Amino acid sequence: MQGAGFRGATVRALLLLWLLSPTITRADELIIAVASNFTAPMRDIAKQFEQDSGHKVTLAFGSSGKIFAQISHGAPYQAFFSADQAKPAQLIERKLADADSRYTYAEGKLALWSIKPGFVDADGEVLRGNEYNKLALANPKLAPYGAAALEVLQHLELEDLTRARWVQGENISQTFQFVASGNADLGLVALPQILQQGHIAEGSAWIPPSKLYKPIRQDAVILKGAAGIPALQEFWRFIQSPEVHAIIRAYGYSTPSQAGDEHVE
Repeated sequence: MQGAGFRGATVRALLLLWLLSPTITRADELIIAVASNFTAPMRDIAKQFEQDSGHKVTLAFGSSGKIFAQISHGAPYQAFFSADQAKPAQLIERKLADADSRYTYAEGKLALWSIKPGFVDADGEVLRGNEYNKLALANPKLAPYGAAALEVLQHLELEDLTRARWVQGENISQTFQFVASGNADLGLVALPQILQQGHIAEGSAWIPPSKLYKPIRQDAVILKGAAGIPALQEFWRFIQSPEVHAIIRAYGYSTPSQAGDEHVE
């Protein structure tokens, strides 16, 4: 009996030492939901974080509206990177997210894009003609980039003229695929989707003036019950670092350090 007691005390002592030791790292897995427009930069960010921290990050991508509905029904995500500010604010109001964690991580832009070189002119006048078959845009009811696209068409008084040619993606990634595959001659997509090293990677594009639509500011929040997870706190500090801001800007977004505000209502 004394031997068993000694072994038990030894195990407890080793466990305590392990918990207190700063030299031993413990890898955790994070599960984070991300708006589909932010797929490419978030993959780079998560990869860098995994290399630096030893933690694993599992990412789930989709339209912000769909992810919002999943969280409302109890989806086990620990954080949410939305394509807007409204949905994180609603989650805070419903006590499903930590208000102190709210952070504006990026501001996006729209582009009218065609896979065909020379097809889109410098002023977007192609929208007024009959030379295109379909105009792809994200569903305005589900995706903030879709709502911004609708605003652009309304400001240009082109909503009625173009509506018969609309093909709507569930999210901005599907919208991009409609154009990239050639099934739609034109699409209002997220500018970062078509940039490579700061230039239009393929085809032709027009960037609508920002005055034609409300700023697409994108907020992130830590979800209910996850705020105390050390690995997630570590990730939250990382996402606000200059290193991550540089990654985000490389994809064509603005960052809080550029905008000068981190929480914009």
